[in-house]
Amino acid sequence: MPEQVRSLVLWIPDWPVVAVHRDRAVPGAPASGGESSRVESASGNHRGADDAGTDDRAPCRAGGDRSHRSDDLLGAVSAGAAEGPEHALAVIEKNLVVACSAAARAEGVRRGQRRRDAQARCPRLEIVTADTARDHRIFAPIVAAVEQLAPHVQVIRPGLCTLKARGPARYYGGESAAAQTLRAALVTQGIADARVGIADGPFTAEQAARAATRRDDPVRIVPAGEAADFLAPLPIVALIDAAGGSAGADLAHLLARLGAHTLGAFAALEVDRVRERLGERGVHLQSLAAGADSRAVEPRIPPPELHREVAFDPPAEIAEQVAFGMRVAAEEFIARLDVARLVCTELRVELSGDRGERSDRVWLHPGTFDASAVVDRVRWQLAEEQDLRSGVTRVRLFPEAVDAAAHHITGLFGAGEREKVHHALSRVQAMLGHRGVVTPVVGGGRWLEERQVLVPWGDRTLTARDPSRPWPGSLPAPLPTTVYPHPPPAEVRDARGERVSVDGRGVLSAPLAEVTVEGSRRAVVSWAGPWPVLEREWDAARRRIAHRFQVIDAAQDAWLLVHEEGGWYAEAKYD
Repeated sequence: MPEQVRSLVLWIPDWPVVAVHRDRAVPGAPASGGESSRVESASGNHRGADDAGTDDRAPCRAGGDRSHRSDDLLGAVSAGAAEGPEHALAVIEKNLVVACSAAARAEGVRRGQRRRDAQARCPRLEIVTADTARDHRIFAPIVAAVEQLAPHVQVIRPGLCTLKARGPARYYGGESAAAQTLRAALVTQGIADARVGIADGPFTAEQAARAATRRDDPVRIVPAGEAADFLAPLPIVALIDAAGGSAGADLAHLLARLGAHTLGAFAALEVDRVRERLGERGVHLQSLAAGADSRAVEPRIPPPELHREVAFDPPAEIAEQVAFGMRVAAEEFIARLDVARLVCTELRVELSGDRGERSDRVWLHPGTFDASAVVDRVRWQLAEEQDLRSGVTRVRLFPEAVDAAAHHITGLFGAGEREKVHHALSRVQAMLGHRGVVTPVVGGGRWLEERQVLVPWGDRTLTARDPSRPWPGSLPAPLPTTVYPHPPPAEVRDARGERVSVDGRGVLSAPLAEVTVEGSRRAVVSWAGPWPVLEREWDAARRRIAHRFQVIDAAQDAWLLVHEEGGWYAEAKYD
């Protein structure tokens, strides 16, 4: 049997729920979750993908454990990490509950339930959409805090990490002392409920952490050589995580139908029969069930500290003061990227105000950021931000997206005309401001003003309406060359001098004979229309019904006229 390594596992129950509360506790941060934050996870809908807190093998305690008052108080005041005792919340993925709070479990909500069934059990249940990116982002500082006390941490998934127990045990004076020290580090981070398991191999240590209870002892240590005895009575569903998502659930159900309801029963099966039915993967899972986990801990490589932060005391009231104070930080920010042989292509700037306001924005660059470009983005964000009504107390710079510096090396004979254009436009933009240089982009929509989108130089080309989608009622080619940002009113009359109107069925009151636009009154030579434009007819507040006409007057000027709500105006002109 391969040598087994003593492993230490740190587990935070209900991590998706904890992550939601910690994210909401950030001053000025928008509330996470809701139906707006949809991030589909590649993992299954059972325990493991989101690491729900209460083990299905243990009885559920209604309302959560209330014995550790000091821990509860610490969790309540520390960064909003712990859930409120009366707050029923469930994290939903693919219409199934993947994690829920203790209050929700007290009402009968369980992992694996359909959303409708969970809401029927608990009508006051708050629904939050699963967000893997949020779970990883909130868990990163927790891992960093553990690495300050014990390096070489492997993140299994958000809320669950492992490391070799030998080093911390020697340094802190034993496995129990090491476990208590690392758990105390999580408590200082605002994690009131953290479980620790130590055993032979990561799998057994994880099961030990899940078997630990917050009421009695949050640390469970399985002595060396006793992994098989510890795992034997556990139900077969404990293998779901190891087998992976829905495949693990199918395997657990298959083994249960075959009569192997516990890990010990599965381990007792003949290896050849397991190999015939389940293949080598089944043999590996059988070795885990037998306590023969020989997997090595693969520690992560901590990413370099690339972000920079500048605090202003007293708060800076003027944008130029903030920009001046950021020059050194911007140079250090770029220098750290240079040392790592990286360049920043997307920059996140976070501004904090004296009254708790926060501005968070991601800036793009056509090439790569340098120190002056970083300072310009900070200045532009201050100029455009309306929520910061007080002085700036803190500015943070984060490289949202980086690339290898080798991909951005200037060629031997220069970068060509494209690079010259970029430098010229960037210099003009630095003088005139973020929206001083814009590029036209074709957007989607039925109206010409919607299809003309001006994007600031360097920003990502994003349009509110997808131009590739069909837009019934939109104007076909050839399109007019002059589109009025503020359409001038027009007047259209028939041969008797009466105003022309269009009824609800699109029928004209009379043919067009005379048009007046921009003070010029001319006879109509030819015209075509009407072409109806109907938007949101079902919405009384936002519906829009109009009719378009193409008109050529006696001066051979071609107009695109619109009749809407009984009046006329010129949407555009054909030059």
